[in-house]
Amino acid sequence: MDDMSGVTRDRHYGYGEWIGKFFTIVDTGGYVANTDDLFEEAIKEQVDVALEEATVVLFVVDTFAGLHPLDEEFAHKLRRAKKPIFLVANKADTHERANLSGEFYALGLGDVYPISSQNGSGTGELLDEVVKHFSNDGIENPDEGVPRIAIIGRPNVGKSSFLNVLLGRQRSIVTDIAGTTRDAVDAKYTAFNKEFIITDTAGLRKKARVKEDIEFYSVLRSIRALEASDVCIVIIDAQNGLETQDLNIIGLANRNRKGIVLLVNKWDLIEKDTNTAKKFEDDIRSQLAGMDFIPIIFVSVLNKQRIHKAIETAIDVYESRSKKVTTSALNEALLPEIDRYPPPSLKGKHIKIKYITQLPTHSPTFAFFCNLPQYIKGPYAKFLENKLREHFGFEGVPVNIVFRKK
Repeated sequence: MDDMSGVTRDRHYGYGEWIGKFFTIVDTGGYVANTDDLFEEAIKEQVDVALEEATVVLFVVDTFAGLHPLDEEFAHKLRRAKKPIFLVANKADTHERANLSGEFYALGLGDVYPISSQNGSGTGELLDEVVKHFSNDGIENPDEGVPRIAIIGRPNVGKSSFLNVLLGRQRSIVTDIAGTTRDAVDAKYTAFNKEFIITDTAGLRKKARVKEDIEFYSVLRSIRALEASDVCIVIIDAQNGLETQDLNIIGLANRNRKGIVLLVNKWDLIEKDTNTAKKFEDDIRSQLAGMDFIPIIFVSVLNKQRIHKAIETAIDVYESRSKKVTTSALNEALLPEIDRYPPPSLKGKHIKIKYITQLPTHSPTFAFFCNLPQYIKGPYAKFLENKLREHFGFEGVPVNIVFRKK
């Protein structure tokens, strides 16, 4: 939210409750006609979709600005929608300002509800009337517990286009201008008999390049979406390769213990021979260093190449992240490996790992119980991680190993 007009572009969904009635509310961009704004038509399309989905429409006008010709134009559009319409006069922060809302009766949409979104006055009376149009109580949050996939990456790598191709419709506004997406945009998606929430996010640039408040909060929302996700689909531009900021984004997802899938987009623009993909992947993996567990898929969002392979891989990664391995299976598989290659002795002390178990955490964490946990070093922990992956998979998932005293 900002005082500058045009901040909201895509549709944004949230959940509310009033006197025991639960409902979904959709926020849309401002409807403006005949301007030079590049996003005008795209925002109109988003508004039209929201109107089609809605049970009730809240038409918000500005008591401070007064009745505007655009209000009259939009009122005509709403009448054609044939939905219950509530005319909401915002910024009625004082009695004097509330009295000014009477001029909006000229729109012919019935009663006017003066409110102040800043201090909440008038909203109770409005909601009392709105919820009368809802036929059932609904549920508190229908998305609770639904797996979440976040699409993240630098600006202009094709994140919104990827989401739109998956959904088969224009869910996010797409242009060639970096920074078109400003908010984290959620969408329901079902594939391979599984339901997910996919979140399109604003592009993440280096902190030093973030100058405006709007972009700062866009980046913040992108990071929050990453933190709330189960799997991150990180998209990079094949023409630029894996850049420093891409590594920072992947590292952020890894530190937050999220499943990760790396998509190399715009692969159609690369000149290829028989070894191009292998060379490209080898170069990426050399830069990923300790994160070589991440699956890499070469896609073209424009040509819809390997798009479903990408989402299928993301679902596999989600299932790997949720995988629980029994203690007996862990010990049967790993103790013989440890006997063949035991931890190196340190200061003349022999380290003996007794048994292994998986801890009840959101991401895969394994505890190795031993006599001298403080003497086990990083290289041997990496050896154990590799053996875990060799026996049990966990592709695309950070695995955490801890050593505890028996």
